[in-house]
Amino acid sequence: MSKNKANIWGTHAVKAAWHNPDRDISAIFLTDTHQREFVSFQAVKGVKRPAPTIISKKEMDKMTGGAVHQGMALITAELPEVFLSDITIKSANKDHSIILILDQVTDPHNVGAILRSACAFGVEAMILQRKHAPEINGVLAKTACGAVEHVPVLFETNLSRTIEQLQESGFMVVGLDERGEKEISMLSEHNKIALVLGAEGPGLRPNVAGHCDMLAKLEMRGPMPSINVSNAAAVALYALITD
Repeated sequence: MSKNKANIWGTHAVKAAWHNPDRDISAIFLTDTHQREFVSFQAVKGVKRPAPTIISKKEMDKMTGGAVHQGMALITAELPEVFLSDITIKSANKDHSIILILDQVTDPHNVGAILRSACAFGVEAMILQRKHAPEINGVLAKTACGAVEHVPVLFETNLSRTIEQLQESGFMVVGLDERGEKEISMLSEHNKIALVLGAEGPGLRPNVAGHCDMLAKLEMRGPMPSINVSNAAAVALYALITD
């Protein structure tokens, strides 16, 4: 990471990262008009943090690649890597657990929005395919509004094998697909679910869909047969936690 290039920006994303003790933050930058807002959340008990550097909006624009930064940005190391075994062990003693799997969903805005919904609906973790995933910072982190700090994100090479491991750990793996035989709302009684979502357009890849225990669909009553993947994730998660 260049010393002149921020990798987290936006009020909510910066605040959440600043208060995350697992975040190793080397620098924070503020524009003059946003110093007071930073002071409101500056104190972090027991965590050493750098003093802020005040820069111009032009400098901030350059540091964030012209993104909408809301006057604050961080340079920080990546979060510690999380492994699938960490998640399955953690969920073993829980009554209910939901995991999200994204099959080649690559747009950072979509992934960030899905991560925000995952955080809101209590998802245990989100799994991405290592070779087809955006970086978990920048635009994605801002879109997620701080959820990056609360929902573990895992990167797996082979999603089919990952699905098999989740099934071995007691998860029912459900692919969200308009060809599904059941409505997603009919599955809320299951205690452990791994929900798989495919990319916009192509949807789930055949091999990934074939490894799922079942395909399920959202109930659509209007003239449009489908919705954006991030919206679909939010609706499906709500349906899964609603009795």
